[in-house]
Amino acid sequence: MKKIVICVASLLCITGLVAQDSGENALGSWHMYFGTNRVSDKLSIHTEGQLRYYETGENFNQLLLRTGLNYHIDPNAIVTGGYAFIDTDPTFEELAGDRDITEHRIFEQLILKNKVWELLFEHRYRLEQRFLNFGQNNTDVQHRARYRVQVTLPLTDTFFLNFYDEVFLNLQDQVFGQNRMYAAVGIHVTNNLSVQSGYLKNHFNNTNFDRLQVAVFYNPDFRKQK
Repeated sequence: MKKIVICVASLLCITGLVAQDSGENALGSWHMYFGTNRVSDKLSIHTEGQLRYYETGENFNQLLLRTGLNYHIDPNAIVTGGYAFIDTDPTFEELAGDRDITEHRIFEQLILKNKVWELLFEHRYRLEQRFLNFGQNNTDVQHRARYRVQVTLPLTDTFFLNFYDEVFLNLQDQVFGQNRMYAAVGIHVTNNLSVQSGYLKNHFNNTNFDRLQVAVFYNPDFRKQK
């Protein structure tokens, strides 16, 4: 009987440690680069890299690399097709072992822009086909839809505020995936270079994560000057 009680107590302690080590109470950080590389009047190449951490600047969570080809229908409408590679460590514990999930992702998206008074709106519609590898020949294919509405408020020619909300919808199983709410202060360093620093609330069905974000946007123009 004594051994049974000890086993039950040990299981309860382990369960409690797992719950405490989800990382939900830690302030993590995302370090990001985005680029729109203009190569012609109608075409540009999207480049992107993100490093995400469970804690601020440490305890690796995810590496995301994404690229795509943009077709500029007009200044307020862009369609994109592209590919992303994602390497994710789903465990908050740094010494949890090799449990990485790798993902190859294909995506299609449409961006529409409009202006209301001084507010700059951007609507992004994205479809994703996700090819996941959980290790030991355990693979899965999932499909997802995303919608993001972003609002930018210029304060001066140099400073601006940026806000967005993005919802993720699974096209199989449980529909709701996650929701991201974001607020940031940005600086236009040059005509094609800007920096943003902000806060992200990432809400899942059973957890919420708080993340600091630092992002660099660099949009060079490689078109030949007339």
